[in-house]
Amino acid sequence: MARPGRRHAAASARSAPTCHRDGRTTLLDRQRFHRILGLALPIVGGMVSQNVLNLVDTAMVSRLEHSDAALAAVGYGGFALFVTQAVILGLSTGVQASAARRKGQGRLHETGYFLNAALLVVVCIAPLLSLLLIEVVPHVFPYINNDPAVVELGVPYLQVRAAGIVFVASNFAFRGYWNAIDLTRVYMFTLVSMHTLNIVLDYALIFGHFGAPALGVQGAAVASVTAFGFGTTLYCLLGLRYAREYGFLRGLPGRADVARLVRLSLPSGIQQMFFAAGFLTTFWIIGQVGTAEIAGANVLINVMLTAFLPGMGLGLAAATLVGQALGRGDADDAARWGWDVVKVAMVAMGLLGLPMVLCPRLLLGAIYTLNPETLELTLWPLRMVGLSMLFEAVGTILQSALLGAGDTRRVMLVAIVHQWLLFLPLAYLAGPVHGYGLTVIWGLQVGYRALQAAIFATFWLRRRWARIEI
Repeated sequence: MARPGRRHAAASARSAPTCHRDGRTTLLDRQRFHRILGLALPIVGGMVSQNVLNLVDTAMVSRLEHSDAALAAVGYGGFALFVTQAVILGLSTGVQASAARRKGQGRLHETGYFLNAALLVVVCIAPLLSLLLIEVVPHVFPYINNDPAVVELGVPYLQVRAAGIVFVASNFAFRGYWNAIDLTRVYMFTLVSMHTLNIVLDYALIFGHFGAPALGVQGAAVASVTAFGFGTTLYCLLGLRYAREYGFLRGLPGRADVARLVRLSLPSGIQQMFFAAGFLTTFWIIGQVGTAEIAGANVLINVMLTAFLPGMGLGLAAATLVGQALGRGDADDAARWGWDVVKVAMVAMGLLGLPMVLCPRLLLGAIYTLNPETLELTLWPLRMVGLSMLFEAVGTILQSALLGAGDTRRVMLVAIVHQWLLFLPLAYLAGPVHGYGLTVIWGLQVGYRALQAAIFATFWLRRRWARIEI
């Protein structure tokens, strides 16, 4: 990979805004489109590798004996892990917002200090979280799902994954930094390398190929931890090459900036924690209906996250563009970036939703080996996911844009209230109480996400985010 120096400066010059006489900053539509894609495509490329990994991982697990229990164990374990580590994963948002704002202000040489501060927090907190989770998992997991087969597989899976929290959190901190300073190709290169390794290790350790032991579900966990450790090492080496001149491993920001970084990151981390806990609670609610429903929900989530890739990648690009525009002091340009990225996301995600609506059986059959009952349960919820792609594009992009502007507290409150006070109580009533099953529960989820998207759009129009100092 070439050094960013001159090429990066030239790219910045080509994408620099032009000022009209009225002081309004804008770009030609084609230039803005290219700017969005230049940032988003490497992010999406890296995320594609991540979700291909998730799909391959789930597909491999679905071929094990007792596949429904294995899929349920991996699903529960993954979300339980995310709940535990979500608070420190929120550091990615703080790093991206802070570094993007400094870059917009022309203070690129200070951006690495925010990454240093985030990594220091990770090193101090992550090992404690790992030890706590490893200790409590055997006692807590049976309350999440009381199916003996799921518990037997899920406990060791989650304990192994817990050992790698420090690597996962470090990867997220680096992700926020590379996205903020327009070096998204570094992020893509690392993720693709890491996930390629993970898939190879999955194949070896789940089934016992290449002379490795056949560890089944636990092998998937060992592969993930090893790959994340490799990714962290690679990020550090690339940081020394590309970010040393910007302050990487050279010092910390001032005390006030560190405090601001933590204040920015904490609401985002809490939001992610409640979001993951909400998904875990959703799994628990669906588990009260049946194990086949849980297996179907795990498949749905993996397909849904893959379809959301353009939105998530474009959302991270929107956060960077908004943060840099606000760093230049141009709130009008920041607002326009938000809507421009929404337009691109609606086209991309709308196209991805079509196969889910038109041929869900063919789509699921091409990826998974599912029991006939599980397959039938999953068809209509998948169609709902496809139909929801357009408003998911609006909600995903504007949520990220608000985070990039530093409006993390309001985003947190909206997300938590809608998921925990609206969706989850209704899902419990619909599923375990009234027995409506997976289709109705998934329909309720689609409904609450649509309402949330409308609120984020209202926030973006009112522009309170433009007055936030970082």
